Amino acid sequence: QFQIPLICIPATISNNVPGTEFSIGADTALNEIVHICDKIKQSAQGSKRRIFVIETMGGYCGYLATMAALASGADQAYIYEEPFTIKDLIDDVDHLRKKMEGHLKRGLLLRNELANEHYTTEFITKLLQEEGKGVFSARSNVLGHMQQGGLPSPFDRAFGTKLGCKAVTYAVSLIEKAATEDGKVTCNTAESAVVLGLIKRQNEFTPVEILKANTDTEHRMPLEQWWLKLRPLLRILAKHESVYIGDFVETGLEDVD
Repeated sequence: QFQIPLICIPATISNNVPGTEFSIGADTALNEIVHICDKIKQSAQGSKRRIFVIETMGGYCGYLATMAALASGADQAYIYEEPFTIKDLIDDVDHLRKKMEGHLKRGLLLRNELANEHYTTEFITKLLQEEGKGVFSARSNVLGHMQQGGLPSPFDRAFGTKLGCKAVTYAVSLIEKAATEDGKVTCNTAESAVVLGLIKRQNEFTPVEILKANTDTEHRMPLEQWWLKLRPLLRILAKHESVYIGDFVETGLEDVD
């Protein structure tokens, strides 16, 4: 059997790896998306009474759409983890209609690429275009692979260096413990197959065996995600009158010294 130490370092822009709150690359992608959103907001402001629907990557994980929406001051972010209906979309249309009566005559909506099978980016844009006739116009923008580019952010550079160093140190220590006099190495414990991630500001090694229970393998993401607790802020900051059923949740956040 292939019994050697296995240390998984999470590296994906989707930030959907169980056993860590952040993955290498997610911060860089988020910065790129926010940068593009800022430019699109300028276009919307210059056009007057225009709504943009922006599609982000992330698979089924709505991290990029949610955090980019918070950072760019978007009116809403549609994600798979928070199911939405046609009524919710109509409520957002009503919100945008009222918004156009104020001084800020532009809107920004983000949608995760797999947020809903039927309510696609094209569908939402056409709905806005039809229901907003005479009040605002709507355009869509699929960011595509642009969000996978860009220079690595300082956070990702430092994060990658730390995880790489800790992974090598951990692997060497396991090999030294498991090595026999004849030079063979047999690592077959739960601690020899782990995910190295950042949890509550601490770099933690979590056995894959433990993470199985907290993983949605079909949709390739954790069952519990910390950033979902920030979702209510979206509607609060957008001054949205209607509230989704799941908007008010207990944070459950613990103070960390």
